[in-house]
Amino acid sequence: MYRLERNSGILHGVLYAILSGHNKTVTLTTVYKLARGFDMTIYEFLDDDVFRSEMLEID
Repeated sequence: MYRLERNSGILHGVLYAILSGHNKTVTLTTVYKLARGFDMTIYEFLDDDVFRSEMLEID
């Protein structure tokens, strides 16, 4: 988690809130930073079955 925080530039409290489920919404900027933290393009990051699910919750 520390390495992801450092590589993405996302603050510890923000990342903790996302991973623990306290933060239910994430901005596109945060998604971009997460992808960068994993050394991936945003396209690679979003190219996962979890984002293709019919059960994906979008409010």
